[in-house]
Amino acid sequence: MALSRRRFLAASAVGGAAAVVGAPAAGAADVRVVGVGDPDYSALVSRGYNRRFMAQPEQIYVPTSAEEVRVAVARAVAEGSRLAVRSGGHCFENFVDSAQTRSIVDLSRMNQVRWDEEHRAFSVDAGAELGAVYDALRRWGVTLPAGICLGVGMGGHVSGGGYGPLSRRLGLVADYLHGVEVVTVDTDGAAKVVVALEDGPDADLWWAHTGGGGGNFGVVTRFLLRAPQSDGSDPATALPKPPGAMLNSRVILPMMSEAAFVRLLGNYLAFFERYSAPGNRFAGLYAPLSFRTVGTAFAQLIVLLDADSPDARAQFDEFLGEVLNGVDAVPMVQPVAQLSYPDTVAQVYYPKGPLSPRVKVKAGYLRRVYSEDQLRIFYRYLTDLAVLGETEVEFLPFGGAVNAVAPEATAIPARNSFAQMLIHAAWRLPEGDEQHLRWARELFRDVYAATGGVPVPNADNGGSYVNYPDPDLADPQWNSSGLPWHRFYYGDNYPKLLRVKQQWDPRNVFQHALSIGRPDW
Repeated sequence: MALSRRRFLAASAVGGAAAVVGAPAAGAADVRVVGVGDPDYSALVSRGYNRRFMAQPEQIYVPTSAEEVRVAVARAVAEGSRLAVRSGGHCFENFVDSAQTRSIVDLSRMNQVRWDEEHRAFSVDAGAELGAVYDALRRWGVTLPAGICLGVGMGGHVSGGGYGPLSRRLGLVADYLHGVEVVTVDTDGAAKVVVALEDGPDADLWWAHTGGGGGNFGVVTRFLLRAPQSDGSDPATALPKPPGAMLNSRVILPMMSEAAFVRLLGNYLAFFERYSAPGNRFAGLYAPLSFRTVGTAFAQLIVLLDADSPDARAQFDEFLGEVLNGVDAVPMVQPVAQLSYPDTVAQVYYPKGPLSPRVKVKAGYLRRVYSEDQLRIFYRYLTDLAVLGETEVEFLPFGGAVNAVAPEATAIPARNSFAQMLIHAAWRLPEGDEQHLRWARELFRDVYAATGGVPVPNADNGGSYVNYPDPDLADPQWNSSGLPWHRFYYGDNYPKLLRVKQQWDPRNVFQHALSIGRPDW
């Protein structure tokens, strides 16, 4: 798939126009406000994924339109009320659920997916969950290479880049962002609705939402999505077609020796490093590998493979053979099933879960396979029986079409990595906070000991992913590399993001623990 149209996007695009909505007309609809004591308050305030954090805002705005969002933002600014915005609620840190948050704009009722004739693109509300988006796009026979977790909201997902099982073939969700509708606040404190298009005068604001992270520049109300090579004349070709069918299987391995672990994980990472170029013959393969700290299923490999290729089953066998080669452990391989793409999404993608746990995440992109010493460090921590609960370390394939785009063409610079490593420490009781936080932090520090305890972007590492935020990167206790936190998420793109922030949020209304413009340390 060609993505070259965005490779050398100029900083100031020409043509097109931005739609700006100023003050509401007389009699404009008001926005619903939920306060403490309201029957809906508890459910709305507890929508966050991480039970370590829960805000106690004075009010929660529940808008149904961009104009209602504008009214909510204007009120919060006029009252000097610290503001945060929630779409799906899957932020891993306290960007929304902070003790400083006094007002929350909750976008859960803004969840429409439709074809926008004016902009010749799909209009997807920021509050729409991925599962609903996949279902809605089926009407036109198209899809997005978005995430595998169906309960995630589009707002933060797209703004941070967005990737999933089809990304190695189709790229990031941000690669399909044609425009973005955002409520911003100017120097005078006036809230406005702005539609920024990739080929319009406000292209810098559009660009900032192709990986600049949520909650930085304003409140995104909807995304306009269209493939780079499409002119939008036909909805059926405005986004990519999904595979007709996909193979899926699950491979489970029990607790194993250190030598078997090193061999298994080394094989796995070497495979995806080898097949990381755009258009490689395994671009249709997505196979996350996870390790749990407890239980009989120590390792689990979920395999998803585009079945439209006539040699799909041979590819599955080749992949599994290479990953298990020389591994002294007996795997349990689920029979390979072939399902339609919609059935794969419904049955194999991850459903929205029940009550969320307490969580700490840390992540890093890989540009080269970890050394054997680093792999042994993972094994040592994963076999530490003092850490129980739902904790896991996951390895997620990247690269392929993601790497076909220049780092500066979108705000997300990670365009030469082949995988992500995600530490997902999870537990249920507050009494486990210290133990699990220490485990995650010390594992990360020890794996990256040679580079100051963090994945310094170099020949081996590619920094980190802003949708897996980690405020420890801004803490010298855990980041002794000398590099500021933003280097890991944005690389050389940060100065431009900072300029966009200063232009579109001059009062710093939208801020959180890792927001654009915060101090380096």
